[in-house]
Parts: sequence; structure tokens; C-alpha cells
Amino acid sequence: MAETEGFEPKIVAFVCNWCTYLGADLAGTNRLEYPPNVRIIRLPCTGRIDFNLPIKAFETGADAVLVSGCHPGDCHYTSGNFHARRRWMLFRELLSTLGFDMDRIHFTWISAAEGRKWQQVITDITERTKQLGPYTLYAGNDGKADAAARSAAASRPVPPRTFEGQDALRASARRLLEAGIVKVVIGHGERGAPVFVTRPDETHQLAWNDRCQANLTTYLKRKEIRALGKPAIVVKGCDERALVVLEKESQVEREHVHVIGMACEGVGAARCTTCDVRTPRYADEVIGQVAGGAVSPDQRFQALAEFLRKSPAERMAYWAGELERCVKCYACRQVCPLCYCERCIADKNRPTVIDTSPTLKGNFAWQITRAFHLAARCVGCDECTRACPAGIDLRLLNLSLARAAEDQFGYRAGIDREAELPFGSFSLEDKETFIR
Repeated sequence: MAETEGFEPKIVAFVCNWCTYLGADLAGTNRLEYPPNVRIIRLPCTGRIDFNLPIKAFETGADAVLVSGCHPGDCHYTSGNFHARRRWMLFRELLSTLGFDMDRIHFTWISAAEGRKWQQVITDITERTKQLGPYTLYAGNDGKADAAARSAAASRPVPPRTFEGQDALRASARRLLEAGIVKVVIGHGERGAPVFVTRPDETHQLAWNDRCQANLTTYLKRKEIRALGKPAIVVKGCDERALVVLEKESQVEREHVHVIGMACEGVGAARCTTCDVRTPRYADEVIGQVAGGAVSPDQRFQALAEFLRKSPAERMAYWAGELERCVKCYACRQVCPLCYCERCIADKNRPTVIDTSPTLKGNFAWQITRAFHLAARCVGCDECTRACPAGIDLRLLNLSLARAAEDQFGYRAGIDREAELPFGSFSLEDKETFIR
């Protein structure tokens, strides 16, 4: 109680210009009194409220954040609030996984005629925040984790275990190159590193073993690879999901890529234990055959469920300890098949959206941005975690958003080529239990 005595919270409200802002203005013209703790930031529409803004508000000392706009169906831009609602449904799950205090993040619909509702909402939020006390973001750092122990599995002293199908893979690549069907074959080398085979006599470089963990679809984005001509690419069933997403997002013209699918029993990665796509389904040719067993959502999200048993304070302490080690090398971005922007938001400096130095705040902002840009897109290849030199388990953030997309929209990225992407669309039936 001593900490909250005399405490006056700072509340930042991101509001729609056409409804909530006018509702606040109406409260003022009607002389409706409410606590002066709120700082209003007016934007054209809730659909334009970037998810980084509430994070920035907390970083600059806000004790609570409010996001408010027009009621569904009343948007000045027809459907901006519907799109905003869908994004916030997923973003809340990410913030919860990171350990943010969800009692300090509020959403509401307030129309231009609801001055009294504005008064009531601000009064209620102020009183609740006073009871919670000041908010210290990224508090409770419990020390640095042992990155060396986490990356020990990456150093394999034993020889690779070759799988059945390697000879068939090499024969297929030779045939494609000799016939001129493709100009380059993108595959794995003996140690798992990518190789780019352009001549039939080089096909012996291709390997299929337990080190072939990399998701090679990321190379389809590279200008240097596209300049070589039509490629053939070697994919596992899980990798193929990324290819489906790239095709749906118009980043790959499927008819200009020859896909060699490899039936896979697992390559020793963490994701292999819960993989239910053992055999590629949309490849031009499939080598081998593996029966894929059914995997329940509980099994796929078991690691996340165990992590969420921690309290919010413990989660925040965990991530503060983890992200303090991030050196901003952007390996997670470079290896991700779905990070294909010509210029990343992390590289923009007019204005600087994300602190480019490896500060704790900048690292949180970067990883929040990276994870949410992959919301309902990430296929769970875990390349970001595997590539991280600091050994940060980034897959937990991706899992939280994947589970939210599945629970809220019944959507799994890369599974169905015909399924509508969750973002860019909306449903009138989207849940809004978290909105006042």
C-alpha cells in the first residue's frame, strides 16, 4: 500500500479520430469530470494503431494503455476496426507470453455520442491502475541463462546418419539438370549447409541425413538465386508449409519452381517430435514414404503450455534474462523464409522505430516486432531459434501466436493452399470478449 499512496498513474490512450476522440470531446463540452491522468493520442483509425505504440508507451513510463475506436459497423473507413480487432486478438497472446501485465492493457469501443462512457472508462482504468501501482517494464531480470548449454546440441561430434533416399535425390537432381528442366538445385550438403548445384557432375554434393535441418525455402527470396534461372528445391514436409505461405503471399510463382519432396522421419530437431507433416503433399515429386501420425494440439503446444504455467512476473523475468543476451545480429531475420521485406523496419532510421543498439528495450521491441510480423504466417520451422548465436528460445513466441491463430480462426499456416489468410480479412463473428 505504501507504494501506491499518493500515486497518480500515467495512462496513454490511442484513440480513433472519428469516434472516441469526439466522445472525449463531448465529455469535455458536457462538463463531465474524469481523472486528468489520461494522455490522448489521436490517430485516423484503430486500424492504424501500430502494435509497437503501446510498447513504446510503456517504455516511456505509462502505467496503463487504452486503445479505443468506433463500434463495429460504424467505422469511418468501413472496416478498420474489424481488422484492428483481429490483430489485437493475436497480439494480446504475444504480450501475455512475454509476461506483460494484461490488467494494464485495455480495449473499448466508444462512439462520438458516448461522452459518459468515456468518463466511466477513464475513471475505472485510473482507479484500477492506482491499485496496481507503478509499472516497471522488463523488471525482475533473474540473470543470464547458460547459452553454452543450450547450444551444446549444435556441436555434433558423431558422423551424420544418412537416410534412405539420398541416391534417389542425387539421381533426380542429375536428371533435372541434364534435361534443362531447372538451372540450379537447392539442397543440403553433407554437414547440413545449403549447396547450390548447377551442373550434373556436382550432384554428389547433395546429401540427405540427420543434419538436413535447414529450411531451404528462404533462398527462393534471394536475387542471386533467382538470377540463376528456374530452381529445384529440396523440402521436407515441414519446409513445404513455408513454400505454401510464400505462394499465397505472391512471393513465389509455384509453376516456376520444381519441388523435390523428401519423406522425413525426423532430423533430430525439437520440432520433429510433434511434426504431423512427414511427407510433402504438394511437391512435384516425392522421394520415400513415411506414415505421419496424428498429433494433437496439446502435443504441439506442450512446450508453450508448460511455460505459461509461470506467473506473468516470472515470464517477464525469463525474457528479460534471455533478451539481455541478444546482440542484434538479426540472424533470426536472415534465416526466416517469411522475412522478405526489401527494407526491414529494424533498419529504418527516419524515424527510428526500433533502437538499433542491443539494449534491453530495443531487444524487446525487435523480438516483439519480429514475432508479430509472423503472426498466422510462421510455420514452426524453428530456424530462428536454431540460428540464434545466443541460444534464445524464440520458438515460444512463435508458438503463442500459432496457437492463438488456431484457436481463434481455426487456421494453421501452410497447411491448406486454399485457406484464406487471417490477416487482410475479418469476420463479423470474431470474438471480442476482451473489449469493453
